[in-house]
Amino acid sequence: MIIEQPARFLRWLYPHALWRMNPNERAVYLTFDDGPIPEVTPWVLNVLRHYDIRATFFMVGDNIRKHPEEFEMVRAAGHRLGNHTFNHIGGLRHSFLRYKENAEKANEYLHTDLFRPPHGWMTWSQYLWMKRNYRIVMWDLVTRDYSTRLNGRDVLRNVRHLARPGSIITFHDSVKSFDKILYALPRSIEWLQREGYAFKVFD
Repeated sequence: MIIEQPARFLRWLYPHALWRMNPNERAVYLTFDDGPIPEVTPWVLNVLRHYDIRATFFMVGDNIRKHPEEFEMVRAAGHRLGNHTFNHIGGLRHSFLRYKENAEKANEYLHTDLFRPPHGWMTWSQYLWMKRNYRIVMWDLVTRDYSTRLNGRDVLRNVRHLARPGSIITFHDSVKSFDKILYALPRSIEWLQREGYAFKVFD
């Protein structure tokens, strides 16, 4: 479960990042990465509206540029916004300056204090700069809805087996995840509600 629920040594790599919220509070934090995407994001918003849930969307700046209407839909619905860089670039493949500039370019649209690194990796210099300028949000449970090896039932099973008080749960409002979240997202929400979880966003 090193991917779905990061091992302790991975959490130690970025000690000032948020991996899990209060473990003594029966609440979870739904997050969505990689949008906005017109084929997916409006559907996600409708599901969240149906269950009266607010979530956090870690958005790619270039997708905002291409799909401003969907971006405005997320913002108008009152969801929390997070920075996921402008081009969804991995920190280990780019220089400090390139990474910093790409994140800042995305934040010209987002104006947020939250940041999630694509793929979950940064160099130490990138991390040190990001933590001075953003609250870095990782995850306690990544559903792996992006995986071609999983189906919607597998994604739901990940949520049911691994969600716990304080979990930051990551879904994706992306085309490659859509067939899985169509099945898993509403069922995951309903299961979490039956288990007595509240749904929160970051202060």
